[in-house]
Formats: sequence, structure tokens, C-alpha cells
Amino acid sequence: TTTAAATCARLLLEAAPYADAGSSMIKQVFSAAGPVLKAAGKAIDSAGMALEAVPITEKLVASTRSVAFGGKVPAGAAAFVAPTATVIGDVTIGPGSSVWYGAKVRGDVHTIKIGANSSVGDNAMVHVAKIAGDSPTLIGDNVTIGANALVHACTLESNVVVGMGAHVLDGAVVGATSMIAPGAIVTPGTKVPAGQLWSGVPAKHLRDLTAEEIEAIMATATETATLSKQHALECSKSFEEVEAEKYEWDDAQIRNDDYLPRVQPGQHPEDDYMGQGTPGLIFNSKLKQVVQPKQKAEW
Repeated sequence: TTTAAATCARLLLEAAPYADAGSSMIKQVFSAAGPVLKAAGKAIDSAGMALEAVPITEKLVASTRSVAFGGKVPAGAAAFVAPTATVIGDVTIGPGSSVWYGAKVRGDVHTIKIGANSSVGDNAMVHVAKIAGDSPTLIGDNVTIGANALVHACTLESNVVVGMGAHVLDGAVVGATSMIAPGAIVTPGTKVPAGQLWSGVPAKHLRDLTAEEIEAIMATATETATLSKQHALECSKSFEEVEAEKYEWDDAQIRNDDYLPRVQPGQHPEDDYMGQGTPGLIFNSKLKQVVQPKQKAEW
């Protein structure tokens, strides 16, 4: 069967350049080769399945926005959990908080609690510990966790910023109104006092925060909470709503409102044309007037 399939495939490749010529012989070759190639494909697929040590069944992956684990279901009133984010197990998220695209909050072996108006940035990871110690992850209000950051079995008090790519590890406590610089690693058991900026690997006290930086912490949390509501609205739209908006946008690019203004919902102008609007100066009279008045030509 394999030899026959190879021969047919070679004939098809040789005949392809002449397929448009409409030759009856070429049509016969295609008609004869099709069933042979189909049978060969089925035989190869069956042989491959027979050789599998562990049969694999492909399944569609359901949404992982909210996944129960160990009888625990994520709870809370998060303003936004992105379609590609994952929240698993014993997780509680406060009002106004958000989990962004690709981020993972995994409360599988312990508890994770996130306060109000806090955010877990894109591709960030929030996890807990059970094997080496018994540590939940507790995150306060107005906490901003940057993209690609790791928060593992630790405590972040309120009004904290964890920079992009930073790590806060097991048993660490970051005091209120503090900042962890991007890329810094807060080692296990470290205590970061309130109002300080820590940086480096391992992270060390760099300096105290300025008044402007403290204000920026609150401003960042507020802006992120507002932005998350906009993303939540967009992500909640149905396919039909998205297509309708696309149509409206395309229409706006080509429509000249001075010539053909858009009919607004609930409005039906007397001279509306097929629901598309009122014609402009190209017409000298109402469309309902079938016969246009004749005008004397000026020579």
C-alpha cells in the first residue's frame, strides 16, 4: 500500500502543472489516485496507533479562569480575571482586584487571600507552600504585582508594589507602603519594614520612599483597578457584539457625515434611504419623488 501511495503521489506531482489543461487522462489519474492515497493514510494512521505504548486522547482544554481543587472553589468579587489567567483552589479575591493575562494564582496546597483593588500582573505567579513549611499567601489592599513577578508563600501588606520580574519568597513579609524593585529577590524569611525601597539579589534596603513615591503607589492601584473594569467589559462581549462593533468601525472609516449621516437608534428621517441615512447634496429633491423635475439646459 505504501509503494502504491508513493507512486500515486509521484504521478500527481508530475501531472499537476498540466491540470488546468482539462485533459481527460489527467482527470483519470486524479480520480484513481485519490482513493489509494486515502486508504494509505488510514493504514498509516492505524499502524501508528498500534505502535503507541500509551494511547493518547486529545481533548479540548476548558477555560481555566476558575478551577476547583481539593473541594475548594475560588471565591470573591474580582473586577477582572483575564480569559487567559488561571485561578485555582482555595483563593479569595477582594472587590476591585484583577488577575491579568497569563497570570496564575494557585491555591492548591494552602490558602491565598487577595484584598481590595490589588492586581496580579501579566504572567505573574502567586503560589503557596506546604511541603517545606506551612505558609499561605496573604496580599493586602492596593497591592500591585508587576508582570512576570513571583509571589510565593509570603505576606504583602497593603499599599505595596512588587516590581516586574521580582521574587518574594517563602515566609517573607513586606511591610505596608513599600516597594520591591524590578528583578529583586526577597529571600525566604526576610522582613521588609514599612515605607522602604528594597533592591538587588538578594534584595537589600536601598532607601526610604519619598512622599511622591508613596502617592504613586496609591495612584497605580487606582488606575489599574479602573483599567481592569474596561478590560472586563471588552472581554465579556459576545461574538455578535464584537462583529457589530467591527462593522460600525469599518462604516465610520468610509462614511462622510456631510453627505450621508448615520441614522441614530430611534431616528427615522423622512428622507432616510434603506435605513442608511439621509442623502446629501447629490440629490436635489426627496427620494420619494420618483420623477425628477426637468430643467432647461443652459447652452
